[in-house]
Amino acid sequence: MQEQPVIIIGAGPSGLATAASLNLHSIPYIILEREDCFASLWKKYAYDRLHLHLHKQFCQLPHLPFPHSYPRFISKQQFVSYLDDYVSHFKITPLYCRCVELAVFDEITKEWTVKVRNLGSGEVEEFRGRFLVVASGEATDPYTPEIEGLKSFPGDVLHSTQFKNGKAFRDKNVLVVGSGNSGMEIAMDLANHGAKTSIVVRSPVHILSREMVYLGLNLLKYIPLNMVDWLMVMLSKLVYRELSKYGLSRPKEGPFFMKVADGKYPVLDVGTYSKIKSRDIQ
Repeated sequence: MQEQPVIIIGAGPSGLATAASLNLHSIPYIILEREDCFASLWKKYAYDRLHLHLHKQFCQLPHLPFPHSYPRFISKQQFVSYLDDYVSHFKITPLYCRCVELAVFDEITKEWTVKVRNLGSGEVEEFRGRFLVVASGEATDPYTPEIEGLKSFPGDVLHSTQFKNGKAFRDKNVLVVGSGNSGMEIAMDLANHGAKTSIVVRSPVHILSREMVYLGLNLLKYIPLNMVDWLMVMLSKLVYRELSKYGLSRPKEGPFFMKVADGKYPVLDVGTYSKIKSRDIQ
């Protein structure tokens, strides 16, 4: 058994930021990561054209700003390079291939006991600490819904975590299921590479530009959320007009309210909407 004051589960950006902050205060910790690298979602499972959807001032980790040369909206490659520098700068050394199976808090000793499976050796390891930080992320496990006929479908079926770019899909018929940010951006990438692209949109969506979201996040510091939401919807209607003619609709709730209440993000348009209007995406 290993003992440290703080046990961090997950070596994504949040886990790394926690580790860096603890380092600066000379607080010992251990960081456990299921994958074989830190920031695996960015390094292994993100599509090539991905950029941070928010302005860089909202995305840099504590104690180390982005390089001044970085643009306002940072590419996947730039963000991964920044995280590499971050880990090196703060000398963060996660334990990789550790899958947490159990975490229990003892009311008597006031300590956490965490049992993990070492995916390399297969052995169960035990760690104990006063504080537990769960930084495993909100999109850690790919989910593919049960769809009737999917198992007998003769074509290729990919989850978004397996998609890199649309080069291999030129002149092919591709259906994208899901109209979140990943689905919308993947659909655009497919259309840009000559695929015959369609997208399934189940629920109403807010479509905002990145500049609108930047404005909204700054306004939230000074005015109530419902007023910011009203302004965002008005700006969206002004820029994107009526969505229904393209098979889309807006939710009744505002975009920032939905993020707070349900964790649902607005779609940040990086060019997909114009492809839908031009019928390059059906």
